[in-house]
Amino acid sequence: MAVIGVGNCVSSLVQGVEHYRDGDAPGLPNPVCAGYAVSQVRFTAAFDVGRAKLGQDLSQAIWTAPNNARRFADVPYLGVPVTEGILADGVGPGSSELIDPSGGATPAAVAAHLRETGSHVVLNFLPTGAQRAAELYAQAAIEAGCAFVNCMPAVLARSPEWRARFAAAGLPLIGDDLKSSFGATLVHRALVDALTRSGVHLTGGHQLLGGGNMDFVNLEDPARMRGKKATKAAGAGASVHVGAQYVPFMDDRKVAYIRLDGEGFGGSPLELELRLVVEDSPSAAGNALDAARHAKAALDRGVGGLLEEVSSTLMKAA
Repeated sequence: MAVIGVGNCVSSLVQGVEHYRDGDAPGLPNPVCAGYAVSQVRFTAAFDVGRAKLGQDLSQAIWTAPNNARRFADVPYLGVPVTEGILADGVGPGSSELIDPSGGATPAAVAAHLRETGSHVVLNFLPTGAQRAAELYAQAAIEAGCAFVNCMPAVLARSPEWRARFAAAGLPLIGDDLKSSFGATLVHRALVDALTRSGVHLTGGHQLLGGGNMDFVNLEDPARMRGKKATKAAGAGASVHVGAQYVPFMDDRKVAYIRLDGEGFGGSPLELELRLVVEDSPSAAGNALDAARHAKAALDRGVGGLLEEVSSTLMKAA
């Protein structure tokens, strides 16, 4: 598989493939998924626009600043150099102070590299708000005959046009916006489901997030935050406010404060508050690994278009 954006999520994903290669360590929900074991996963290509990462082997680029994901595995040399990608809207206003951007590649050049490297599945880990860049990479994937997994809030799986384009090409599409295996969205929706099934009428609430990785740098931009709110608010109950704050000293840890207000039997008031702290990127890597294997299995079977069941399970919005 090929990865777009060599940030914290890719760091945890690359480490995870090495850590779980033998399939017997705790924390991995599916050692075998869609017929593929972790040991069968191979990285073929990596794209980024940060000059500091370009030309480095993927095994080294995952440790390059501003990456700050937790180190839990020693990754051997992979023989996968980070290639210059497509810039477009991939670097937001806040990120420009932390990244020296390049990014002169075209979709045709990306497609050619995907073909040359024998890539089958492309995972998109571009920053929140990079809608145009995500579309250009999706087009490159189609040109190269690759399945596409949209792990970010860009609107692709929710777009009738993009669903139709992947279906016409006979290529699988999974998205949008990857769920963490155990994160704020999962917990929030589980609480909403438990309360509503018990007859509680939800009247409001909030999900306030804080973290120190590049995702939170991007979310400081209100325009980019709107895309994240759209996927997080889905299924989160009535009138839920979603906010995010960049807290540099937290590095890749994320803290979530979740509150739900409602009315129970006889209109009696209910208030629920919860605090959750997780390592952000490792929490997402397991689902990314499952999505990639589902995409490859669908590609093997000649199934094209949106993989609805997989998307609804692993993604926040589809």
